[in-house]
Amino acid sequence: MMLMPDHERFDTSHPDLCPSLRWKGQFISTEHDPTVPPTNDGLFWCMHTQTCIGPDGELAEPGNCKHSGRSCHGCK
Repeated sequence: MMLMPDHERFDTSHPDLCPSLRWKGQFISTEHDPTVPPTNDGLFWCMHTQTCIGPDGELAEPGNCKHSGRSCHGCK
């Protein structure tokens, strides 16, 4: 099993990120401050399951939710 680096695992700027993925940073309306380091706290959840596990039983986080080939990617 190959481990994904944290900067890739928690990158929320990927253009194909699943629209069902949520994280607390989405709900903070402040300007980006480059002097503040990212928390990378890993608190992500799927809006369909309301847990950290997606409808397909896999972990819901940016590194796993950026592939449109995932069975639940963008499900409604």
